[in-house]
Amino acid sequence: MKALIVVDVQNDFLPGGALGVPGGNEILPVVNRWMEAFPRIVATRDWHPPDHGSFAVNHPGGKVFELGELDGLPQVLWPVHCVQESRGAEFADGLAVDRIDRVFSKGTRVEVDSYSGFHDNGRRHATGLGDWLRAQGVDEVAVCGLATDYCVKFTALDALREGFRTSLIVDACRGVNLEPGDVERAVEEMQSAGVEILK
Repeated sequence: MKALIVVDVQNDFLPGGALGVPGGNEILPVVNRWMEAFPRIVATRDWHPPDHGSFAVNHPGGKVFELGELDGLPQVLWPVHCVQESRGAEFADGLAVDRIDRVFSKGTRVEVDSYSGFHDNGRRHATGLGDWLRAQGVDEVAVCGLATDYCVKFTALDALREGFRTSLIVDACRGVNLEPGDVERAVEEMQSAGVEILK
């Protein structure tokens, strides 16, 4: 069985949001159309406590987008975003949330960030997504959402590691591109690892 994984299509990741991804709003109709092609649909969401360690404001002297460290792991310091129960953490208006079978929250632990929908960045805690998919009889997943070069990439790579045949719906993703070319490099990395690229 196939499942669609919709990654972090939340208000704070849309243009004008706290960590707006350029063109992030453009994927909404594309994602909604793809939802019609899958018998199972799951969504991930960043669901951070206000004192989350990935936020630059929680690092004295830390600057947004600089590279720091969190729990022994390299960590980009982000603006405050997707705080639990906030408007910014809600799914984007216009996303067909009624079609989503299950939502998996990530980034809920103060001490570690979670780009992947399957595990935190240290691979110390699982979200339950892999087990749920297997329980549904899913053996193939397609990944879309925000952002290509972070949470989408790590979710797709982890899906492969979890044993799922994995594809990326490129036109239903947008990237942060902190450094020019980040999105292209992320797609190449996924493809090299065995992710099928769909358009």
